[in-house]
Amino acid sequence: MCIMRRFFRRKSSCQIAKDRLKILLISDRVNCSPELMELIKTDIAKVISKYMKIDAENMEIQINTKGSKSGRGSKPALYANIPIVDVSAAQDPALKQ
Repeated sequence: MCIMRRFFRRKSSCQIAKDRLKILLISDRVNCSPELMELIKTDIAKVISKYMKIDAENMEIQINTKGSKSGRGSKPALYANIPIVDVSAAQDPALKQ
């Protein structure tokens, strides 16, 4: 039971605030508003929820900048951390045939 608590514990309010600040700073660097980030997060959650049950409350998305392999500046990349609750819980009736 202790192992389950370790994996499913909630983040502290301090950690949530840090994460939000990081998202705000990164989104500002790539000219992506927090509202747009929230819309992207909602859309991603809707699409993935068609195929499996996810924990949308603890879902995290962020935009990071990484240098390109060619060495010509950096390009933004979208990263998502989406906790999966149940893979067999497909909600799309077409997939259950």
